[in-house]
Amino acid sequence: MTQIKQLITDYLEYLEIEKNRSQKTIESYDHYLKRFVSWAKIENPGEVTAELVRKYRIYLNRWQDEKGRGLKKITQNYHIIALRGLLRYLAKRDIKTLAVEKVELAKQSPREVEFLEPEELNRLLDAPSGQNLKSLRDKAVLETLFSTGLRVSELVNLDRNKINIKKGEFSVRGKGDKLRLVFLSDEAREKLKNYLDKRQDMDPAIFIRIPKSNKPEENLRLTPRSVQRIVKYYATKAGIIKKVSPHTIRHSFATDLLTNGADIRSVQVMLGHSSISTTQIYTHVTNKRLKEIHQTFHDKKK
Repeated sequence: MTQIKQLITDYLEYLEIEKNRSQKTIESYDHYLKRFVSWAKIENPGEVTAELVRKYRIYLNRWQDEKGRGLKKITQNYHIIALRGLLRYLAKRDIKTLAVEKVELAKQSPREVEFLEPEELNRLLDAPSGQNLKSLRDKAVLETLFSTGLRVSELVNLDRNKINIKKGEFSVRGKGDKLRLVFLSDEAREKLKNYLDKRQDMDPAIFIRIPKSNKPEENLRLTPRSVQRIVKYYATKAGIIKKVSPHTIRHSFATDLLTNGADIRSVQVMLGHSSISTTQIYTHVTNKRLKEIHQTFHDKKK
């Protein structure tokens, strides 16, 4: 019988080749599954039982790091999702193990959505000042994030030859290698044009580090971490107390659309969500009609 460690390797390769999962996803699954095997001290898939999984969930719920911090429910569920994926893969290969249907996910509290109010958003977008290349780049970064709702990983992978600024729309390949159409506002188009007109390098990336010298560098493309620092810097400069990240701007993009009357299915498509349930996290903060109905019909004195 093939040992479970080898089967995990096979599963991760399956995710990479057959499912085209990102390297980050594969690294996360590798971490979660290695933690399970290390804790369970098993060698064969047949040793995975419902009772073993029950005890593992208790272990995850009680686990703490050296600072006494535990795992959030969503992180605990990520461990179980990885295990379920492995069990499903083993069943597909007719390898005897626990049926995936016997492993349920824990119930989670609804996700809190942090977004910017219109006034905060305006302050953030106006925060970069000046006409130097860095300021023009940062203006373009912020406007593009809000105009398109792109994930930060999608933003940094944009290339100049793939975007038609004049047309104001382009395709982006997101999670699961899915292609979707995103749109540039007039403001974003203007900021991108100003920034790209100022560029003198030949780097294919749209968003790049500003070279500190005239010496050519092989790769100037901004990293997700760099964009996170840019957003955080201007949020602080704009006097925004909230913790602001590129994903906060993505949340603000979705919230803005729904608040102004966009239907949730369209927003789902624009965000690149595979499931409508993911998009529904925004509805409880954007339904303007609820307040209007409350004010119209509640507590009317007879």
